[in-house]
Amino acid sequence: MEQYVIKGGNPLVGEVEIGGAKNAALAILAAGIMTDDTVVIENIPDVKDINVLIQAIEGIGAKVDRRDRHTVAINGANIDALNVDNEYIKKIRASYYLLGALLGKYKKASVPLPGGCNIGSRPIDQHLKGFRALGADVKIEHGYVIAEAKSLKGSHIYLDVVTVGATINIMMAASLAQGNTIIENAAKEPHVVDAANFLNSMGANIKGAGTDVIRIKGVQSLHRTEYSIIPDQIEAGTFMFAAAATKGDVTVKNVIPKHLEATTAKLIEIGCEVEEFDDAVRVVSSKGLHHTHVKTLPYPGFPTDMQPQIAVALALSSGTSIVTESIFENRFKYVDELARMGANIKVEGNTAIINGVERFTGAHVNAPDLRAGAALVIAGLAAEGITVVDDVHYVERGYECFEEKLKSLGAQMEKVSGEKEIQKFRLKIG
Repeated sequence: MEQYVIKGGNPLVGEVEIGGAKNAALAILAAGIMTDDTVVIENIPDVKDINVLIQAIEGIGAKVDRRDRHTVAINGANIDALNVDNEYIKKIRASYYLLGALLGKYKKASVPLPGGCNIGSRPIDQHLKGFRALGADVKIEHGYVIAEAKSLKGSHIYLDVVTVGATINIMMAASLAQGNTIIENAAKEPHVVDAANFLNSMGANIKGAGTDVIRIKGVQSLHRTEYSIIPDQIEAGTFMFAAAATKGDVTVKNVIPKHLEATTAKLIEIGCEVEEFDDAVRVVSSKGLHHTHVKTLPYPGFPTDMQPQIAVALALSSGTSIVTESIFENRFKYVDELARMGANIKVEGNTAIINGVERFTGAHVNAPDLRAGAALVIAGLAAEGITVVDDVHYVERGYECFEEKLKSLGAQMEKVSGEKEIQKFRLKIG
């Protein structure tokens, strides 16, 4: 089992380059199979979720050429299997994007119910509602979602809840349906816009992405394109909060500052200085941090994927902060781990009451999911002494070269496997 071993207490200082957005890349890779032409997708992050999806895409017969670490060419002309192999896909949640892509192109798909982090119930009922509205017969059998249609016809679809996955999935299928589709109460996240822009670059006719009403005119077929994925706002935000918690000074490069507005606003509120440039953001944490209240909401609200990271910063801030989680009910599983490090957090239902403490002390903790794992690393960097974080495979699902990037900012940490290597690290840093 791989672990991070961290000696805390060093402020993070320097510049860090942000990779492509994992959540956008997952949708766009799936959409890449919707034409028989070759599509080239650039700025793909080299993380586990992406690599699993690429394996699944190859598994159904598409040709994938990894041109370099961050560029792939996909050709979906020879797809011969419309049922996706369970082994790959149960590991990641975004497998469901293959449903919309295959249903749109072939009017038939069979994909296992998705896996991913256990952060609470994430039903796919809105996806299925959308596919049915387009004329597909959808059923769940033996752990698979099976969708089939003689033809797909445009429809007016009102989503009961704002959901990124369903918005993108319906958008993909509707791109190749007959007639017009309107999606109301659509998600507005940057990766919804990126997926729409990608589909449009292939010849789709999608308007309104980024607003809560998306209008799609179905087209006959899609064609080749070359496309570069947007930067990852969650990776960027994670480094911004790492700067805040460690009293650092970090410039986060290759970002779209507009996508980070909710994160930036909270950092300023708790006492950080934030400087925005065209494609970079600098966070300086030179004074004591103070408390605030935060509630996770769909974009442009504060992202649920940033909730554990802000909690770490607030746990080191003066006064009492309240964090309300309105998206996923199991998002506070990291709280017990932070308590081992000295945090004072009480969870009541979907709310965490955080009484700030002066310092954390290093401890042996366990990453319960992707974003919580990143937050525990930040806590370790801010703590006195040595912290060991177990189950870092969760972190690697969504962050490329996490420890290398942190080390370039002055973090003292290593990826290790086993007690021997931990002892070696202890000796090395004295």
